[in-house]
Amino acid sequence: MKNVLIINGHQKYEGIANGGLSQFLVDNAVNFLTEAGYTIQHTVIQNEYNIQEELDKFSWADCIFFQFPTFWMGTPWLTKKYIDDIFSAGYGTVTYEGGEGNENKEYGTSGLMKEKKYMLSLTYNAPSNSFSNKNGFFEGLDLDEVNVATHKTFKYCGATPLESYAMYDVYNGKLDMQKIKSDFLKVLENNFI
Repeated sequence: MKNVLIINGHQKYEGIANGGLSQFLVDNAVNFLTEAGYTIQHTVIQNEYNIQEELDKFSWADCIFFQFPTFWMGTPWLTKKYIDDIFSAGYGTVTYEGGEGNENKEYGTSGLMKEKKYMLSLTYNAPSNSFSNKNGFFEGLDLDEVNVATHKTFKYCGATPLESYAMYDVYNGKLDMQKIKSDFLKVLENNFI
């Protein structure tokens, strides 16, 4: 695994979500992966993208590093549009092929990304104690369970998940960026070294 596609799924909302935290994580991922000898390609979703170029990147990549802020319990709408555009356009060539639901193939088993891995990196306004806490907002669901739609999209295409990362409580005004960086680098080390 030496080729990593880094996707920055940030969507800017002036004064609310300017993109600095997503860029911080992307920059640290780039530095870490470059030093570890990986080759990197980039996509910034809020910039215009070419669907065929994105499919070529997906074909090339051994791993997809997907950073996005969580907006209203899911991906930003531009990021959802990107997923719809790219994963659908990859039908039969890059992402998946047909044949599910018939007697020979089980639903969700026709993915073409079976040799690929992916990592979710997320930013949340929710504090960490909202997860894996039956009395918390997410009613006991952990980070990956809360992001089931994105995980199932990759699973449908056959990709294997790496350990996810999340930065929590991003609006509290007291972020310890050194600790965040250290925790993030540990997850990257677990996933890529």
